Amino acid sequence: MLLNAVARPLTWMRDNCGIEFDAVPCSKEGLLEPGDVIKFARRNTKLLVSTHASNVTGTIIPITELGLIAKEREWFFVIDAAQTAGVLPVDFQAANADVLAFTGHKHLLGPMGTGGFCISLRAAEHAYPLVTGGTGSISDREYQPDFLPDKFESGTSNAPGIAGLAAGVNHLIQIGLEKIRAHELELTGYFRLGLEQIGAITVYGPGKPELATGTISINIAQRDNADLSFQLDDQFGIMTRPGLHCAPWAHQTMDTFPGGTLRFSLGIYNTKDEIDFALKALKALRQT
Repeated sequence: MLLNAVARPLTWMRDNCGIEFDAVPCSKEGLLEPGDVIKFARRNTKLLVSTHASNVTGTIIPITELGLIAKEREWFFVIDAAQTAGVLPVDFQAANADVLAFTGHKHLLGPMGTGGFCISLRAAEHAYPLVTGGTGSISDREYQPDFLPDKFESGTSNAPGIAGLAAGVNHLIQIGLEKIRAHELELTGYFRLGLEQIGAITVYGPGKPELATGTISINIAQRDNADLSFQLDDQFGIMTRPGLHCAPWAHQTMDTFPGGTLRFSLGIYNTKDEIDFALKALKALRQT
């Protein structure tokens, strides 16, 4: 389930820096067999990159198993936790991760334009900063500091955004990830069951809610998902996202390319009443 957030940097480095990369295929449900990664290993493989969960189907990837594979082969291991930070717990050390990247505006409840990454000491030694400039430290030198976090933090920080992100994270800590995850699982199972009962709706991803986040993609037979998304918003006030979701490779795997799917995203503040309303809306639109 390769996203453009990973595919585009890798493609740029392939075209401009001469690196090579392979994409390990998932099943149509987004499930990944960790052992398949080994089949694509090369003698000069250095890096393994994985999303923690698909932003199309919500399917959760077994990052702990992937981390063990990377550790055994001395690869660097990078985790994209944009879809899971704030819902699923991630133990950076237990996952044998070298880098864990996250965004702030999704489950972490922070402002748009916020995010960050955690990095291991060994990865920091090998990584070059994307941006160099003022750090407020060792200002007598013209070279970027080589210690953390200054090595990767040039320029003036987005203090208001960081404060907003901190407020979101503290709020989630007060609620507790276990409670958030339990609520999401309940809603996801309830919504999937309702979708199946409507009929003429294709629901993508794993059938078991525990194998995914609260992200659910669907298509309705003979209906354009962009048109459906507009009607859901215009007539019912329900916000969804249609299309390819910055993940064209995932949709090729799912046989939903180039039209994509209609995506619903459930979270801590959604309710069963809202899901009932969405199901009624979909049933009404299916009949038009």
